[in-house]
Amino acid sequence: MKDWAAVVDAGIALPGVTLDVSYGKPALKFRGKTLAGTTAPDSNSFVLHVAGDEKQVLIETDPATFWETDHYRGWPAVLVRYGSDATERIALLLSRAWWDRATAAQRSLFGGRP
Repeated sequence: MKDWAAVVDAGIALPGVTLDVSYGKPALKFRGKTLAGTTAPDSNSFVLHVAGDEKQVLIETDPATFWETDHYRGWPAVLVRYGSDATERIALLLSRAWWDRATAAQRSLFGGRP
């Protein structure tokens, strides 16, 4: 994702996702829960909510894209640098964040976890 606008484009393509705010800054939300937001401590990154077991794998396999600070350690969220070549992977993770927050009926219409 080259910038926040690209993240928004990918996120609002998912059913029911809206552009909202989190901690006073732009964020993508679904069912009142944040999927991604601009609350990263570095303006060249954004926050993406991920499953806890995926986070460490992301950081280990692509540290140029995925990282964390002490503030995010232990939380199911990873920092993502803009401009990464991992656009498809980031879009997939955004879809997973959506699926993890979806109702059973929404998951049924969407299909299995991406």
